[in-house]
Amino acid sequence: MFLIMFLSLSCKGPKEDKINIITFDDLYKTIDLSSDNTYVINFWATWCRPCVKELPYFEYINSQYSEKNVKVLLVSLDFPSQIESKLKPYIFTKKIKSQVILLDDPDLKTWIPKVSDKWGGGIPATLIVNKSNYNFYPNPFDQESLVKEINRVLD
Repeated sequence: MFLIMFLSLSCKGPKEDKINIITFDDLYKTIDLSSDNTYVINFWATWCRPCVKELPYFEYINSQYSEKNVKVLLVSLDFPSQIESKLKPYIFTKKIKSQVILLDDPDLKTWIPKVSDKWGGGIPATLIVNKSNYNFYPNPFDQESLVKEINRVLD
């Protein structure tokens, strides 16, 4: 499963100029299920229309649920060669405040089943996880459904 220790990643949104490029193993290490945090991890890309449509909902969660120990992590699956030309401009233009990282791990057959054995790799996909819940959603959200799922996990 998708566990281990929380390591701080430096990209926090448009005020940061650096986008961390990490492997799945690095991403795996960012989750600390011994804490009281609930992690909302969204796999997306700038070229994915349903992904960018739902990003404002994750921004809403980031702003409204931070006091409830909810951590939003936007995991971009854009190409590393497009950080400067697409990813950074998108984050800046849309004023994304959630933590953004770029996952660069071409071994899809190894890491996708570690997220969920029910995931075929399509995006958007979201993982909502804490010490007592592990919920994977291989589909886009509307804001109401996302809020409902997070509230269900927090209760």
